[in-house]
Amino acid sequence: MTRRPYVELRLPLREEPLLLMTRLVRSGLFDPYVVYESSVGWSLAGGVLTSVRLSGEEATDLTHVGARLAEAPVAGWRAYGWASFELGAALAGENTEGTETLLHLIVPTDEVRTDATGILIRSTAPERLHIIADHVRSAGTAPTPEPAGRIVLPLEDTGNYRAAVAAALLEVRSQGPLEKVILSRQVPVPVAVDLVTSFVTGRRANTPARSFLLDLGGIQAAGFSPETVAEVTADGRVTTRPLAGTRARSGAPGDDARLRADLLGDPKEIHEHAISVTLALEDLGSVCDDTCVSEYMTVVDRGTVQHLASTITGHLLPGCGPWDAFAALFPAVTATGIPKEPAYPLIRALEGKPRGLYAGAVLTCDADGTLDAALVLRSIFRRDGRCWLQSGAGIVRQSQPEREHEETCEKLRGVAHHLVPAAIGGPEARGDAPPGEAAPPDAGG
Repeated sequence: MTRRPYVELRLPLREEPLLLMTRLVRSGLFDPYVVYESSVGWSLAGGVLTSVRLSGEEATDLTHVGARLAEAPVAGWRAYGWASFELGAALAGENTEGTETLLHLIVPTDEVRTDATGILIRSTAPERLHIIADHVRSAGTAPTPEPAGRIVLPLEDTGNYRAAVAAALLEVRSQGPLEKVILSRQVPVPVAVDLVTSFVTGRRANTPARSFLLDLGGIQAAGFSPETVAEVTADGRVTTRPLAGTRARSGAPGDDARLRADLLGDPKEIHEHAISVTLALEDLGSVCDDTCVSEYMTVVDRGTVQHLASTITGHLLPGCGPWDAFAALFPAVTATGIPKEPAYPLIRALEGKPRGLYAGAVLTCDADGTLDAALVLRSIFRRDGRCWLQSGAGIVRQSQPEREHEETCEKLRGVAHHLVPAAIGGPEARGDAPPGEAAPPDAGG
């Protein structure tokens, strides 16, 4: 196949990347779109040159994904997209018929990337390149919209979360294989939300490992991911960074230090973290050699909470690629259970509906084998006119339903306190369908 290069233009960066990306999204030039903040910079993808959508039996094996992306008619491509939580069950061999799209990736027609050296604009069409460049250069010509207040959202569970935790405790305290399961609950947002402005206000208040804003495959989402599922470099180095063990953050140094000491000394939290690291090591060891824990049980701040954190690395075995690493590590051990396989049916039974994008991943993958996948937590979701938040907690033998419920509230505050209502008369307030592709029935779970 003959591949043509993207046409490219480099410009100096004269605007905060967060504001640049959201300003470009508001321009309406990109449909569908994915904004992704990685450890090295921001990127915005728009339009579809090549797409890969997997569902059902075809989602049980990801080794062909790279080959399908390589059919893109451009050199040096980067793919963007998402994986639903239920992809993990498919990879484990469970029947996922009827769950629609499990993996959705696009190679875009247009990209805007930022890093420490400036802005790179790429497009498959020269005329599009110049239109996008004009929008980039217009920084500061229009005022940044001021948030129209905040949405007050009650976070107390009105469902059966405590009862679900109690039911899960019967399983993890039995003689069965399950040592841990993560249970989540949804909080509906009953008013129209300005998703883009909420992303800006939420990103300013949070300290994520990754962040994202997207409208792809019928699901809109904005998130402040606390951890990565998989980071793969072009030379085959793989890193995963599980977080397990949580305490609140108040912003008061004395209180946060006290809570940090309590976290580091809590046997339940330490046990939960240790078994999570053990399984992550086993998952990574299935596709890597030279696996090791390079950082163990440190504490990282993630918005309204602080977590126990570890870093695990390895190097891909001969014959393995980035999608082997992703399949081995997905879903994140910190969002499923230990072991993963018996956790899937229990999560389905106690949560009552597919998770979709929640606890899945938003990711990028490059032609050179680089892959970066963020765990989808601390996010707001919108699909088919419905908007919601979702949060969970890890249930182990020592868990107490009331404490696990409070942990979900602590995590939810990192998003809920920054929701901005949509402008009266705007498309989000009217409930107009968002631009883009038709919504699959459970793309957003």
